[in-house]
Amino acid sequence: MEGTVTQVLPGTMFRVDLAGSAKRARAYFRQKRKHFIRIIPGEKVSVELSPYDLTKARIIFREQ
Repeated sequence: MEGTVTQVLPGTMFRVDLAGSAKRARAYFRQKRKHFIRIIPGEKVSVELSPYDLTKARIIFREQ
C-alpha cells in the first residue's frame, strides 16, 4: 500500500496515513539499523500491513 508519513515517533516509528482510505498505521523500517534512512513528515512511502493488526505496518520503500 501507499501512504504518507504524517508524524515521526520515538524509536524509529512513524505515523502513516494510508492512501485510498481514512486509516492510519504505525510503521517501522524494514532495514537494519546500519542502513539508517532519514524520513521526514510529508514523504510518500510504500508499506506492507500486518495481516493480524491493520494498524501496524512496515516501511519497505521510500519514494524520492
